[in-house]
Amino acid sequence: MNQDQQVITSVQSRFNIRQLPTILLRQRFVILGVSCIVMSVASYFAVNAKSNYQSSMQILVSSNLSQGAQSNNITQGADTKTIDYSTQMKLMLSSKLLQKAVDLLRANYPDITLEYLKGQKEYTKPAPLKITPENTNTEAEPVLNQVFEVSFEDNDPVKAQRVLEALQKVYQNYNTEQQKERLNRGLAFVNTRLPEIKKEVSQADKNLEQFRKKHNLVDPEAQSKIVLESLAEIQQQLQTTRAQLQDVNARYDSLQQEIAASSQQNAQLSSRLNQSSRYQILLNEIQKTELALAKERLRYTDDYPSVEKLKQQRQNQLTLLRQEVKNITNGGKDDKLLQAGVVGVEPKLLDELILLQTNVLGLTANEKSLVQSEQRVRSELNKYPNLTAEYNRLRQKVETSHKTLEQLLQAQQSLGMKISQEGYNWQVLEEPALGTYVENNKLLYLLGGGVIGPVLGILLALMLSKFNDTIYSTADLNKLTNLRVLGTVPKLRSLHNKKRLLNLSGNQRRSLPPAMVEVSTKLPVHETLDMIYQNIKIFKYPLTFKSLMLTSAIPGEGKTTLVLGLVASAIRMHRRVLVIDANLQNPNLHKVLELSNDWGLSLLLVDETTSNFQDYIQPIHPLIDVLTAGPVPEDVVKLLSSQSMKELIEFFEENYDLVLIDAPSILATVDARIIASFCNAIVMVERMGKVKRTQLIQAIEILSKLNLIGIIANEVN
Repeated sequence: MNQDQQVITSVQSRFNIRQLPTILLRQRFVILGVSCIVMSVASYFAVNAKSNYQSSMQILVSSNLSQGAQSNNITQGADTKTIDYSTQMKLMLSSKLLQKAVDLLRANYPDITLEYLKGQKEYTKPAPLKITPENTNTEAEPVLNQVFEVSFEDNDPVKAQRVLEALQKVYQNYNTEQQKERLNRGLAFVNTRLPEIKKEVSQADKNLEQFRKKHNLVDPEAQSKIVLESLAEIQQQLQTTRAQLQDVNARYDSLQQEIAASSQQNAQLSSRLNQSSRYQILLNEIQKTELALAKERLRYTDDYPSVEKLKQQRQNQLTLLRQEVKNITNGGKDDKLLQAGVVGVEPKLLDELILLQTNVLGLTANEKSLVQSEQRVRSELNKYPNLTAEYNRLRQKVETSHKTLEQLLQAQQSLGMKISQEGYNWQVLEEPALGTYVENNKLLYLLGGGVIGPVLGILLALMLSKFNDTIYSTADLNKLTNLRVLGTVPKLRSLHNKKRLLNLSGNQRRSLPPAMVEVSTKLPVHETLDMIYQNIKIFKYPLTFKSLMLTSAIPGEGKTTLVLGLVASAIRMHRRVLVIDANLQNPNLHKVLELSNDWGLSLLLVDETTSNFQDYIQPIHPLIDVLTAGPVPEDVVKLLSSQSMKELIEFFEENYDLVLIDAPSILATVDARIIASFCNAIVMVERMGKVKRTQLIQAIEILSKLNLIGIIANEVN
C-alpha cells in the first residue's frame, strides 16, 4: 500500500458529547464503585450522626445616639442609615469575649475550648455557635437598632443553655464596662481640672476672708460711705459751732470728752471680736481643719471620702464663723445706740461745767474737737480707695473662680450626657432556654451520598477517559488514521476446545471424508468474518494478491482466531487455503488446532528442497492445509530474512488460492517486519479496549511503506 494512503492524526482527540453514553457505559464499573464508596461513607455518617439540641437568645444592639436623638426630639437624618452593626456581630464572636465565656464554663465542662466554639480547622464539624442578624430596618423608617439571634447547638440540651447563659453574662458585663470606660475617658480632663479649680476657689475665699479680718471690714465701699456721711455731719456741726462760737467755746471741754467717749466705743467694737471666745474657737477649729485637709490631699485626691468629709467640715465652720461675726457686728450697732443715749445725757454734765467756766471756753473746746474729728475722719477716709481697690480685686477673683467652677461642673454634666449617647448598648430581649431538639442530618447525608456519588463517579469516568490512551471504538480508529477499516468483529467464543477440532486433528490428508470436516462446527464462523473476507477480496483490484499477513501492534489482539475465521470464510468460497504460523518465537496455532509442532516452518526453511514440502504440512480439511511454526530455531531473524523464506512464499502462492500468515506483533519483534516484505498484502488486527493510540501509530508508521491495506477491529462491543 502507498504511503499517501496512511495519514496519521493527533494522538489525543477532543471529547465529543455524543460519546458520553458510550463512555459512561464503558466506565460503568468505575461509576458504580465510586457511588458505592460515597454511599458507604454517607451511610456511616448517617448512622453515627447524633441528635442535636439548640438553645437561642435574642440581643438588641442599639446605638446610644438614637436614644439621645429621640429623647431630644432630634430628627434623624440620612446618616442614620449608615450605622454598621457587622462590627458588633464580629465583636460578639471575638476570641476575647468567647474566652471569658469558656473560663466561666470550665467548672462544669473542663474539655470545652475556644476553638470548639469558633469551629476552627482542627474541628471538622461546623461551628456550634452562630449569630444571625434579623432585619429590622425598613426603607421608610430607618431604625438605629439591630436584633441578633445567638444560637448554640450541642448534643446536651443543658449544655447548650449554659453556654448561652455564660455568653449573656459576658455580654452584659462587657456592655457595662464599656460605658464606664467611655465616661472615664471622656471626663478625664474635667476630673483632672476640677480639683484645681476648687482649690483656686478656696484660696480666693480665704484671701478675701483674711482681708476682711485684717482691716476689720466687711464692705469698704459701704463703710466709706458711712465715714463720708460722718465727715459731712462733723462739718455741719463745726459750722453750727462756729456760728454759735460763744456757746461752743463754753462747752468745748464737754464736747471733747464726748468725742473721746465715742472713740473708745469704736475701739470697743474692734476689740469685741478678739475678746469673743466663740470666735477664737471657730478660728482655731478652721485652722486645724485646714491642716488636716492639707495632709489628706498629699495622699488622696479630692474625690476620696475622707477629703470630701474634711472639706464639708471646713465649709460648716466657715458658715458658723460668718454667723458669729454677724452677731458681734449687730451687737456693736446696739452699743452705739446705747452710746447715743449716753451722749444725750452728757450735755447736762457739761452745763454744770459751763457754769464753772465761761461759755467761750466751751465753744472753743467744741470747735477744736470738731476740727480734730474732721482731720481724723479725713485721714481715715483717705485709706479707703486703696482698700476698696484691693477688696474689688479679691472679690472679682472670688467671683471669677466661682464662675469657672460652675462652668466646669456644667461641662462635666453635659459631657457625661454626651458620652452616654455614644457607642452601643447591648440588651437581652429573650433569655436562653433549655435546648430544643433539632432534626439531624441523617436524611441529608443519604440524599447527598445518593447524588454526589454518581456525580463523582461520572466525573472520574470522564477524567479517566480523557487521559486514557486506549482505543475503544472504530470511530477512534477513523479519527486516528486514514486506514480503511475492513470490518468489525464481535467477541468470539474461545477456540481452545478439544471437541470442536477433534475430527480435524491428526496427519490425515485431503482424502478425508467431507462429512467429517463440516466447517460450521470446526472453525469460528461469523457473518462479519465473511464481510471482512469480501472487503479484503475486492480491495482495489480483485485477486491481485494471494499472500495475506495478519499482524497486530501488540500481542494478544486475537490474530489467530481471525486467521481461522478468514480461513472458514475462504473455504466457503471454495478457495484452497494454506495457513502458516510465522510466529517462530511464540507459536500458538498448533495449540489452537491441537496439531503437532514437531515439524513446521522452521524445519522447512532449512530444508534445501521444496519438493517434499507436503511432509511439513498438516491438512485439517480438504481445502485447508496448516504449516505450524515448528521447533524454535536459534536465529529466527536470520532464518526469516533468508532467500528461502521469500522463495517459499512465492511457491505457496503458486500452489494455493490464498496463503494466510499468522505473524507476530509488530512492536514485539522484528519478525513481522521481515515477513511483511515478502507478502502481497498486510492486514492489522487490533482489539478494542486494549491497544493504545501511541502503539497503533507506531506500528502503522513501521508498516507505512509496505502493502498495508487496512485494519480489522476485534472484539467490538
